[in-house]
Amino acid sequence: MARCFVTRTLPGDAVERLAREHDVEVWPDEMPPSREEIARRLGDGVEGLLTLLTDPIDGDLLAGASGLRAIANYAVGSDNVDVGAATAHGVPVGTTPDVLTETTADLTFALMLGAARRLAEGDAVVRSGGWRTWEPRALLGRDVYGATLGLVGVGRIGAAVARRAEGFGMEVLCHRRSGGVALDELLERSDFVSLHCPLTEDTRGLIDARALGRMKPTAVLVNTARGPIVDTGALADALHGGRIVAAALDVTDPEPLPADHPLLAAPNLLVVPHIGSATHATRAAMADMAVDNLLAALRGEPMPCCANPEVYG
Repeated sequence: MARCFVTRTLPGDAVERLAREHDVEVWPDEMPPSREEIARRLGDGVEGLLTLLTDPIDGDLLAGASGLRAIANYAVGSDNVDVGAATAHGVPVGTTPDVLTETTADLTFALMLGAARRLAEGDAVVRSGGWRTWEPRALLGRDVYGATLGLVGVGRIGAAVARRAEGFGMEVLCHRRSGGVALDELLERSDFVSLHCPLTEDTRGLIDARALGRMKPTAVLVNTARGPIVDTGALADALHGGRIVAAALDVTDPEPLPADHPLLAAPNLLVVPHIGSATHATRAAMADMAVDNLLAALRGEPMPCCANPEVYG
């Protein structure tokens, strides 16, 4: 029986399955455990660690975790974990791909439609008592049907968004590492630019002032990937300056955004709190996958979904 630490209460019954085979402690608070708390647990001999994307696991933490045998990350990616350091220490890192693809694609389209049709503004007008009559010029938005959609990154989620775009009669442009439309051309031609690339050193700050300047002044930027792909200051400037018409974000940099962050003062901005995978079924399925990864590793078997399979030699 191994000692396991789960950094947050998860939906579904996956953690109960883990507890039937191992000694499990779940962090009880809504806010994540501090780095010092995680370091203390690892130093005390935790063998299985189930983390969230809000838990940075760096090389120094891993160096002090002599008993650690596996990390299961409750996320499609692993950018919060120093995977190279984990591999060097012989620790497999699991992720939860595929299961959140369709759910996140749904939210991408919801954000696109919400920004295009100014839904948050319309709701605010009604709630504030500002809706006094039907007015032909009120809250004019942008058509999604028949528009051009530019996808930056066309992995599982990007491809799922493209399938939805077919139903809206959209022209879809794709930019990917292996080819497709050049990024500058995509930015210049698209009515909606939707980000679906992973966060790497190459994509950090990819959508900067120069990229935003390439977009149409009537274009909408949508980000359901990772916040640091977009230069936050440049986005705020572009919105204030009318260089793009709107932005819709599920992810931000920093995350979460403080209530007084300058970006939130920008016009035509729709922001939701990183809920791309937030349905009952998907979040429970993610927990199942994370626990399956951890159970396999603690049995000495390869993880079903491993970010560093080279750890197995």
